[in-house]
Amino acid sequence: MARSNLMARNTDMRWRLPLVCLVWETAMIVLFGVFVRFNSEADAAGWTEEKYEKNITSDIENDFYFRYPSFQDVHVMIFVGFGFLMTFLQRYGFGGVGFNFLLAAFGIQWALLMQGWLHTFENGKIVIGVESLIGADFCVGSVCIAFGALLGKVSPVQVLILTLFEVTLFSVNEYILLDLLHVKDAGGSMTIHTFGAYFGLTVTAILYRPNLDQTKDKQGSVYHSDLFAMIGTLFLWMYWPSFNSAISNHGDAQHRAVINTYCSLAACVLTTVAFSSVLEKKGRLNMVHIQNATLAGGVAVGTAAEMMLPPYGSLIVGFICGIVSTAGFVFATPFLESKLRIQDTCGIHNLHGVPGLIGGIVGAVTATAATEGVYGTEGLILAFDFTGAYANRTPSVQGGFQAAGIAVSLAMALVGGAIVGVILKLPFFGDPTDENCFDDDVYWEVLEDEENCLYSMQDSSGKSAASS
Repeated sequence: MARSNLMARNTDMRWRLPLVCLVWETAMIVLFGVFVRFNSEADAAGWTEEKYEKNITSDIENDFYFRYPSFQDVHVMIFVGFGFLMTFLQRYGFGGVGFNFLLAAFGIQWALLMQGWLHTFENGKIVIGVESLIGADFCVGSVCIAFGALLGKVSPVQVLILTLFEVTLFSVNEYILLDLLHVKDAGGSMTIHTFGAYFGLTVTAILYRPNLDQTKDKQGSVYHSDLFAMIGTLFLWMYWPSFNSAISNHGDAQHRAVINTYCSLAACVLTTVAFSSVLEKKGRLNMVHIQNATLAGGVAVGTAAEMMLPPYGSLIVGFICGIVSTAGFVFATPFLESKLRIQDTCGIHNLHGVPGLIGGIVGAVTATAATEGVYGTEGLILAFDFTGAYANRTPSVQGGFQAAGIAVSLAMALVGGAIVGVILKLPFFGDPTDENCFDDDVYWEVLEDEENCLYSMQDSSGKSAASS
């Protein structure tokens, strides 16, 4: 295919992309200079004073040493896990991992500011520490999820605009849930997965492309692209216990969150494999299911992981989600595209949307069922932070607020996604034409021999992700 045809629409990024990147990064430098400072545990004078005031005798008590291992795992999930999971498209590997890298690098900076203004704003300054970095990664994780629905169909400028608005809306939604409603959602089933999935699905519905059938040959995978995507799956699967426990309280809550996530993920693999075989012709396994549905157990146990959900309960959650997610790829994805005009490239509805809703429901039920007999009097107070203004809140009331959190996240995602979708539909952001979607050659330098190799492999072994 000639490059002149690929560039039928003005997709030249020579001035637009550098302008957006440089202006926005300059803005980040100015805003960080004005607002951002180290918190007491990262500040030289502040840490010395805190050690004296709290009679701390060892630097090992600094929160950095408790949180950094989890931060490192979450960071790998965002940049390696999500990035490589999106390389399954046979001609869009550069775009999958590269644009994920771009949005995450910008997103963590903007998230530190947005979340700082809402959560850690003291005396006119944002104070940040290692937990702030985890929160920023969580925020960007939601953007990565939304990007999965748009993969291959948007320009890098649109990706950055999406990130700017979604980080802003995510931070507001998180503030409403965690600070105003006092919802517990350590693993982000509601704030990260439900919000990110339905935000992305709404945006892709607004950006519906009626002639996308012209690129059916590019929407599938080949053997090596599926292997690269499986690398992302394995990184996400291995580190998901850290993701769900990263911001839990030290001690039993964090310990419990790891165990429950571990169990849910393991159960999810078995039911995913079982139903992939049941639902596919001749009982063969579908790599799309293995790459995605095996992770749904980690999504669905996120809210309740730190609660006293017993291990067999987390196994049940994983068991159910493996079935629901696999069936979603077989039945829901084609239905969404043909009936609701939602073109979900990565199947985020099945991996993040429905499992996120299940996670919110499991969290609400688990909170409602909490008793002093199970948690102990002090344990119940600590688990749900029933202190201060919330000292008189009961588990049943907490369960109601947990359920309200699901509704708020959905509403924010749908309304926010519709607004951002309309903005992204403006004609000057350099998005590709329908026939040029899912092709790295539009925005990346692809060596001619590599390009020819990709085309020849597709001609001989290409398959449709939707039908596979």
